[in-house]
Amino acid sequence: MNLPGWTREPLVHFVALGAILFVALTWGGSPPDPSSRVIKVGASEKEKIAESFALTMGRSPTDAELDQAIDAFVREEVLYREALRLGLDEGDAIVRRRLVSKMDLSASLAAETAEPSDAVLRAFLEDNAERYSGQGAERARVSFDQAFFAREAGARAALGSAEASGEATSLPASIEAANMREVGAQFGFQFSQALAALEPAEDWQGPIQSSFGWHLVRLRDRNVPPPDFESLRGVLANDWRSDQIRQRKERAYDTLRSAYRIDIDR
Repeated sequence: MNLPGWTREPLVHFVALGAILFVALTWGGSPPDPSSRVIKVGASEKEKIAESFALTMGRSPTDAELDQAIDAFVREEVLYREALRLGLDEGDAIVRRRLVSKMDLSASLAAETAEPSDAVLRAFLEDNAERYSGQGAERARVSFDQAFFAREAGARAALGSAEASGEATSLPASIEAANMREVGAQFGFQFSQALAALEPAEDWQGPIQSSFGWHLVRLRDRNVPPPDFESLRGVLANDWRSDQIRQRKERAYDTLRSAYRIDIDR
């Protein structure tokens, strides 16, 4: 007998094994009960889905929201039927949702306990660098010039000049490659926060306030080091597992769903 191609997918075997183990440990197991491979979402089903959305959200769904709710219903129906196919034949709504959760859980169990290697985590960090770009912000080093003014009006008046001539102060006129903690210690937290929001430029910017007064700033350079792998190792491992769980659930569902014909009245 020739079995459909989807039955040879490892993810299907994994999902089936998880469900079979669940049955064996709870009810002692039962033979699969094949059901229809057609999922029809007609007018009455769509109405019920819309009513459920309205009860939850307090308003009727938009067309896009209704389509999302229908997709969620189809996903639940596919996983529920596969659970029934494996002998989990309780019809209670709460049991239904638990069975759907069990099917999802079966696809993700391996990822939850997986220990990724450093090579895997470094590749994950490289592929998701934007997600962790803020991790190096505190270690950023900045080089800038500053001109001090006791009053904001004086700083604004000097802003348009090529060389802003500030008032006399004991604060240094130029800072070279200082980290933001050092800047905060010297000029105050408010100044360092405002400086962090600026982009390097040839022109004077500001005025920004410090604990001493007002400043025009010419930010010459900001060097943000890449995220530190060692300090992020635990976070990366957890994020990698979360991504793996999500991907495995979706792959398992897509494989199972491909065996169904979905008929939705549009």
